[in-house]
Amino acid sequence: MNANHTLDTWLAQEREILQRLERGPGPGVARPDQIAGKTGLEQMQAMLNGDIPFAAIAQTLDFLIVEVGDGSAVFQGTPGPQHFNPMGTVHGGWFATLLDSALGCAVHTKMPPGRAYTTAELSVNIVRALTPKVQRVRAIGRVIHCGRQLATADAQLVGPDGTLYAHATTTCLVFDLHHKPAGGATT
Repeated sequence: MNANHTLDTWLAQEREILQRLERGPGPGVARPDQIAGKTGLEQMQAMLNGDIPFAAIAQTLDFLIVEVGDGSAVFQGTPGPQHFNPMGTVHGGWFATLLDSALGCAVHTKMPPGRAYTTAELSVNIVRALTPKVQRVRAIGRVIHCGRQLATADAQLVGPDGTLYAHATTTCLVFDLHHKPAGGATT
């Protein structure tokens, strides 16, 4: 598949997902009752379907989730001038946020109901500068290990022609998620 065909496929998928998200609740944080009893994969699928809110940072940095699976997550981003560093290329923080999202959401897909994670370590290696000449990139995250206390994952940031722009790894802490009952009452 050539780069133009790949880009066309990515853009078509992006339009379809944006339409679903526009019909949904928009950016925000899911309420406890919206995710109660759901696995991490079910939560991610609900987000992708527009059934629960998606992360507001996705709008801020112009990226979105495009695929989820058991132990995987793919985000697509649009590098633009608003993401430039002072040298005129895309800021490393944009790379890191896009990769961290793919890594974290891949780990999230492995969470059983009532379990959550937080990033403990993130390592990003930028191997090629990125400019808006590249219309879209994808951060493809996959879980390497998911245990009771720790999870690890890796991700690659690639263009439609297969060019590697960055790669990353993460270690996440896994823990029980405890929500307070509605009304702030404690037990």
